[in-house]
Amino acid sequence: MNTFGNKFRVSIFGESHGPVVGVTVDGVPAGLPLSADDFKADILRRKPGAVGTTPRVEADVPDFLSGVYEGHTTGTPLTIIFRNENTRSADYAGFRENPRPGHADHVADVKFSGFNDPRGGGHFSGRLTLGIVAAGVIAKKMHPELSVKAVLKEVGGIADASLWSEAVKAAAEEGDSLGGIVECRVQGLPIGLGEPFWDSVESLISHAVFAIPGVRGIEFGDGFGTARIKGSENTHKGGVVGGITNGEELLFRVAFKPTASIAKAGIPGRHDACFALRTPVITEAMTAIVFANL
Repeated sequence: MNTFGNKFRVSIFGESHGPVVGVTVDGVPAGLPLSADDFKADILRRKPGAVGTTPRVEADVPDFLSGVYEGHTTGTPLTIIFRNENTRSADYAGFRENPRPGHADHVADVKFSGFNDPRGGGHFSGRLTLGIVAAGVIAKKMHPELSVKAVLKEVGGIADASLWSEAVKAAAEEGDSLGGIVECRVQGLPIGLGEPFWDSVESLISHAVFAIPGVRGIEFGDGFGTARIKGSENTHKGGVVGGITNGEELLFRVAFKPTASIAKAGIPGRHDACFALRTPVITEAMTAIVFANL
């Protein structure tokens, strides 16, 4: 299934080189002011343009198909599409016969009996995160009392942001790529959100965040560092105790792998040398979606 949530339900659809990608959001209250301008800031944060990002640039203008009337949400399912206009599908010819390492090409071909769209990764492409960012904008507007902020903390193991551009540029010139670590903080949460086991706050966030292509790890509070300290030193719980928010700042970090499509492996196409540069806003969106659902 391509849907997350039950009270705030998000369904993504489309393919990288199909006519559109988009999202349907159900559970949005009626009367929420909403226009295309509300999406500009977060969509711009996701767009390529920085050193090491893909040269594929789309307009990414949201087109409301349902759920919005005269500048306000109607309370019914809200569908937004984004048109794909800058595609170059010829770059992906032959990937069905020769699937790319580290990609879903082969598993998609087997799972869907060869009927999947392989162009640009099809439904498995990072292009689909555009709909997630759009849903995140709506989720943030629903709960303005929450502050959800994600930032990039490391690129290729380097914490000094002033060195990132050169590191990514060097990797790209070598036909290679770099990964990164994103840190997300949520402030303004009440005590009591989440459940003790299957629907613990950490479980739900992890479920959503691992749906972002390229995620390979997540940790809350002191995370894996807690395995190397004593109980008396374990002071940062990350805002969650027993699977339930404790009213403190929620903190987690996400590890993104290096881009698998690299020139060094002989893979053609337009790819990010470090797609982690564009993921903080996607991480924010997933987090906002989780709390809108809770």
